Amino acid sequence: MRTDPIKILMVDDENVILEVAEEYFQKKGYEVYTAGNGIEALDILSREKIGCVFTDINMPVMDGLDLAEKIRLKDNTLPVVVMTGYPSLENTIQTLKNGVIDYLIKPVTLEQMELTLVRILRERELFVENLILKEEVERRERLKKLNNELLERVQEVNILNRVMEDFSSADSSYGIFNKVVDLGVEELKADKVFFHIYSDQDKSLALVASADCGIENETVHSLFGKDLSKAANKFILDILKKDHNPCLISEAVKNKHLDDVVHSLMVVPVKIRDNIFGIASAFSFSKDKYFNEKDIYYMSFISQKASSAIENIALYENIYDNLFSTLYAFVTALEVRDLYTRKHSTRVAKYAHMIAEEMGCTDEELDIIRFAGSLHDIGKIGIRDDILLKSSQLSAEEYKKIKEHPVIGADIISKLGLWDREMVIIRHHHERFDGKGYPDGLKGDEIPRLSRILCVADSFDAIDSDRAYRKKMGKNEVFGIINENSGTQFDPEVVKAFLKIADQELLG
Repeated sequence: MRTDPIKILMVDDENVILEVAEEYFQKKGYEVYTAGNGIEALDILSREKIGCVFTDINMPVMDGLDLAEKIRLKDNTLPVVVMTGYPSLENTIQTLKNGVIDYLIKPVTLEQMELTLVRILRERELFVENLILKEEVERRERLKKLNNELLERVQEVNILNRVMEDFSSADSSYGIFNKVVDLGVEELKADKVFFHIYSDQDKSLALVASADCGIENETVHSLFGKDLSKAANKFILDILKKDHNPCLISEAVKNKHLDDVVHSLMVVPVKIRDNIFGIASAFSFSKDKYFNEKDIYYMSFISQKASSAIENIALYENIYDNLFSTLYAFVTALEVRDLYTRKHSTRVAKYAHMIAEEMGCTDEELDIIRFAGSLHDIGKIGIRDDILLKSSQLSAEEYKKIKEHPVIGADIISKLGLWDREMVIIRHHHERFDGKGYPDGLKGDEIPRLSRILCVADSFDAIDSDRAYRKKMGKNEVFGIINENSGTQFDPEVVKAFLKIADQELLG
């Protein structure tokens, strides 16, 4: 409920009118400001947060219409009510053009003014509420878009994981070739996929593997016997003369080198150390299926994996790095909106890694803490900006919303199905050693050790950084606060390791 009085501004060149109106509305609980012309009114508006303006039209220096226009240009949400004893159609039209919300004809009673004020303030309140609701809808849409993007990446990673699993089971080059064509039919929904060995010496193709979706078409059977048709064969070789990159052709029927039955075609060179040794090609004979850029991306990946498998080069780590980079990009985008949290996650990951090293964590644990530290605040994507970026003290309800971010972050990571251990660390990085933390109120050893480490690193950086409401403290003061909360907020063993690092000035 609102406790501070609403401020209103009365503008009129007749002092009697101002005095009577001021006395009336002050008794009604309003804080009243008065001005004799538009210039005086603008001066007051520059200093005070006014809720509504009542103004006469005919005034010296600056009249009410000019004042309304100036107000509209500065703040088009501030309601302005004009009052005049000389109504005219011209004035009425002009007031509307100037953004005036209401028009009162003198003589007007104070009761009429009060009724107008109450109605206008309620309408403005509803307007503000609608704006808040609109922002909430937009936030939810942004979050939905983010989730969809992440789910798309998860789908992509799952496909790539299946590709890698399939190749891991191949025990020969020909097994790899057969995996390429099988995956092309399965993942790309291609009608026909071929793998040809390419001879750069005599510029020829030799078919070593093929697969199809089980289509029965005499034209297709005629076109694709043991080898590609001469026309398609020539088409592929012509591509290799000009470009050694993947090629996508839609509406291939329009190309003179291809038979009419082909509607879409992909040609992907398979390379070992930049030398082409094979060609993967996928065909669509249906107008309902045209290959796109994502299809060629998948086929390129399949081909790359085939190349890697032949040379026993794994691509698994690269895929995970790409997904991590995507997630970290969202964290970075979140942090740059707030001057006081820029590079926060990077620093937290660094400090947490140093503490973990000091505590003798394994290489696997060090990798987990580095990941969790970098993404520990990704859940703040789900928190409204007016709460997340608020420079003043949060209300109880707003703080409750802030406390949701570890759960939101863990939920985002859990949907990926890749980092279960990291997800647990992120969920519990705001738990307290004494059990008074959130979200689950875990206590002591119930809290994962890496979460306890992350908690100290996160708290240190928060205290050691400037905030909108305070400057950062001195290092010794920060270390003292961390030490004072050992055994309550923080794990004593983690604090001990942290202070040892601090003594070595590794955090400077």
